[in-house]
Amino acid sequence: MLRALAYLMLPPHCVVCELQPCAESVSICAECEADFFSIRSRCDRCAIGVPEAPNGAPSTCGRCLASNPNFDATAALADYVSPIDGMVKAVKFRARLDLAEFFGRFLAKRNSAQLVLFGDAVVLPVPMAFERVQQRGFNQSHHIARAFAAAAGVRLVTDRLLRVRHSPPQQSLALNERRRNVRGAFAVEGALSGQRVFVVDDVMTSGSTLDEVAHVLKKAGASHVHNLIVARTP
Repeated sequence: MLRALAYLMLPPHCVVCELQPCAESVSICAECEADFFSIRSRCDRCAIGVPEAPNGAPSTCGRCLASNPNFDATAALADYVSPIDGMVKAVKFRARLDLAEFFGRFLAKRNSAQLVLFGDAVVLPVPMAFERVQQRGFNQSHHIARAFAAAAGVRLVTDRLLRVRHSPPQQSLALNERRRNVRGAFAVEGALSGQRVFVVDDVMTSGSTLDEVAHVLKKAGASHVHNLIVARTP
C-alpha cells in the first residue's frame, strides 16, 4: 500500500514504461498505448481475438455462436500478455491501486460509445470471496470499477451482486471444472428489473465466472449485461 502511495506522489509518468512524461497522473504515453493497448478485432460477445470482419462489422466467435453465453457483450483493453499480465498481477499482489485507477479510467475512455447508449446503466464489480478479500485486503475489481464509474459518470453499486460461496481459484482448473466451480457462487440482492449492467473484472479466461454472474443478473431481471475487463487471455 505504501508503494502505491509513493507512485501517486511521483511526477506523472507512463504507467507502462515509467519513462515518458504524461499530462496527468496515472496515465499512459502514446507509444505504449499503441504498442500494448492497440484496438484489435474481437468477438463482440466474449472479446476473444478474431479475424477482422469486412467493413469493420461486429464479429462473433464460433464458440459463442455454438453456445450462447448469458452475457450480451464484452470489451477488453488488451490481451493478457506481457507487460499487461505483469500490471494486472501488480494490482492484485503488490497493491498497485494506481494501476487499478488507470485501468478503470481507460475502460471509460475506450467504452464511451456504450456509455452514451446505456446512460442509465449501473456498474457492478465481480465480488471476491470474503476469505480472499481478508487475505489480500482489497478486491481489485472493486477498485477498477470505482475508477471506471467516477470517470464515466455512472452509478457504482457494490451491495447487489454478492459472492455467497467460496471456491478454489479458477486458474488451476480445466474448462468443465471452472464451470462447476462457480456454479451457485453468486447471488443478487433485490431485483434488477429492466436494468442495464456493466460488470467489471480484471481478467477473462474461460468466461465461466462472468457467465455465471450474468446468469444470476438476468434471473434478477437485468435486461443487458456488458462485461468490461482489463485483459483477455488469447
